[in-house]
Amino acid sequence: MISLLRKTRKWLLEKNKFGKYAIYAIGEVFLIVIGILIALGLNNWKERKSGEDREQFYLSGLREEFQQSKRKLENLTQVNRVNYEDAKKIASMMNNPEAKTSEKELSQLLYNSVSYELNYNPNNSLLNELISSGGLKDISNPVLRAKLTGWESFVQSVHRQEANLREQREKLLDIFRNSNERSIRTILDKTQISEQLELRQAEDPVSNLDLLTSTEFENNLLIYILTGTSTETAHYQPLLKEIDEILLLINAEIAEID
Repeated sequence: MISLLRKTRKWLLEKNKFGKYAIYAIGEVFLIVIGILIALGLNNWKERKSGEDREQFYLSGLREEFQQSKRKLENLTQVNRVNYEDAKKIASMMNNPEAKTSEKELSQLLYNSVSYELNYNPNNSLLNELISSGGLKDISNPVLRAKLTGWESFVQSVHRQEANLREQREKLLDIFRNSNERSIRTILDKTQISEQLELRQAEDPVSNLDLLTSTEFENNLLIYILTGTSTETAHYQPLLKEIDEILLLINAEIAEID
């Protein structure tokens, strides 16, 4: 078409038909402009399509990460619940002077209460990469983008609470560490942990039953229970809700493209 216009323009110039030449010149410019607009449109479409593909790749990866993080949090919540629920059983024994508690029962409850340290470690490798590289701009949903940006602050809040819980746990353990009248070895022997560790049982075991009348132990135990329940209700549960909301937004964005 452009070749034809050029030939026509040359013929019109040779014939001194400037009016018609002007019309053809305008037509040629118009075709050039249309061609440029089409090229720009195609380029914009390719960029938009590339951005959409990149966003879907990120969304799929983020969904997998947050699903794994959710499973980790659910498991950690269960561990924490066992910790403070068995600690509550010990506290109940202390308020019941008629309760007949065996060394084995107390040892099992003590072991369950303080054996497991809590440390939430979510899968954030892709999210961290997106934040550091500026890739979050490819997430088109502003609500989802805001939640992803604020995720780290949620996690840091949980970590501070877990640090507080570890501190209370250490105070309980210090009652054993700093006393010759209490024995961690008795706990290990009565729960068969010594056997698993291939340790000989103590020949002259020290009883821990006097802990049930210790005000110092009770005070530390109650603070530990309160901190454990607060960790679940004020931190783990809200974080789990946040994960569910993020996954809901991610799934909606993936479904829209599908």
